Amino acid sequence: MTVAGPRVVATGRLVRLREKHLDDAEHDFSWRRDPELASYDAARPITMSYRSFVASLREELEYPADHRRTFAIDDRATGTHIGNVMYYGYDRRTRQAELGITIGDRDYWSRGFGTDTVRTMLDYLFTELGLDRVILHTLTWNYRAQACFEQSGFERVKQVRRGGYDFIFMEAWAEHVDRPAAD
Repeated sequence: MTVAGPRVVATGRLVRLREKHLDDAEHDFSWRRDPELASYDAARPITMSYRSFVASLREELEYPADHRRTFAIDDRATGTHIGNVMYYGYDRRTRQAELGITIGDRDYWSRGFGTDTVRTMLDYLFTELGLDRVILHTLTWNYRAQACFEQSGFERVKQVRRGGYDFIFMEAWAEHVDRPAAD
């Protein structure tokens, strides 16, 4: 009997988005402790122990929330886990959610993996969840992320201040985003 791996939820040109599993904990923990990566999220690096982190990941996997979901981003060519993408604030009634992404492996920065991930995730959210609108907030100084989001179909709406940080509020509408053609 073969044990199936985590379910792949979407595949892009460069990436495969799959369900998370406990084997992701080591990468996730190191990325969440990284001060530079935390700064891109307007957050502080986590300080909990690895053991506590694994316990919280285990609980998240066993009892997933209806309003949020995190998927692993794998390099499609090598299978390497390079980051995570998530939706949160999912509202079935208004058919919208917020998107977040982290490419934790710096070897994959500025190579198109972020843009492919966002495009792939948008297609998943619009097609599988039936969303009409996806929003996000990105720091005003994070020009690389802003370019990625615009290339993926997001439009700038306005600048906002939250928690002492300045963000660009962006949105993507299902009817305005170019979707990949079926294979």
